Amino acid sequence: MRFGVVRFPGSNCEQDIIGACDYLGLKADYIWHGDTDISGYDAIVLPGGFSYGDYIRTGAVARFSPVMAEVVRFAEKGGPILGVCNGFQILTEAHLLPGALLRNRGLKFICKTVDLRVDGACDWLQQPQDTVLQIPINHNEGNYTCDAQTLERLNANGQVVLRYCEPDGSSADDGSAPNGSLDDIAGVCNERGNVFGLMPHPERVVDPVGGGTDGQPFFTTIVRTLAEVAG
Repeated sequence: MRFGVVRFPGSNCEQDIIGACDYLGLKADYIWHGDTDISGYDAIVLPGGFSYGDYIRTGAVARFSPVMAEVVRFAEKGGPILGVCNGFQILTEAHLLPGALLRNRGLKFICKTVDLRVDGACDWLQQPQDTVLQIPINHNEGNYTCDAQTLERLNANGQVVLRYCEPDGSSADDGSAPNGSLDDIAGVCNERGNVFGLMPHPERVVDPVGGGTDGQPFFTTIVRTLAEVAG
């Protein structure tokens, strides 16, 4: 099992992804944004950061990196792809995930640990419905939005994997998303379930020394899934 972590100019969380994989005993290597061959990898991760300085829009320039054509083909073949924070933004810009990420409500950068409720399922996260996880966020453009038709489809298909919530798992009357995200959405997957993007950083809560282990399933679940597929 080999994870490929794409490094764009301006990425700054790729080391955290590699560190999380190392802690879990998983092999992970860097992929340069200019590479055009990712055939040696079983799963691809787009990390957080500020790819290309977030010029134009977050993820808008990275979407045209040479490696992204290969990432799109990898997704079309059913390969698992995880996008964290800026990686999520890149996946929406590349139309591998629906919706878009806007500036946070209040136009302020947010860095804190939040409560998340598991609402859907995909190949990247097999956790019981309504499980509450505590994972940090660290972003300026995490305000997820989409049109009404897309939201209806996401909910009908169980594609909303994570929602911001209160500590007891409930949703506040005025919304629980600190960034103003539509319908408290924190992470979504594609219809096939192999592409998953989220704004929180699970790689930062893998080692208990770092403050928790709620991020472990985001990496270990796909290893089990691929092992089952391989027989």
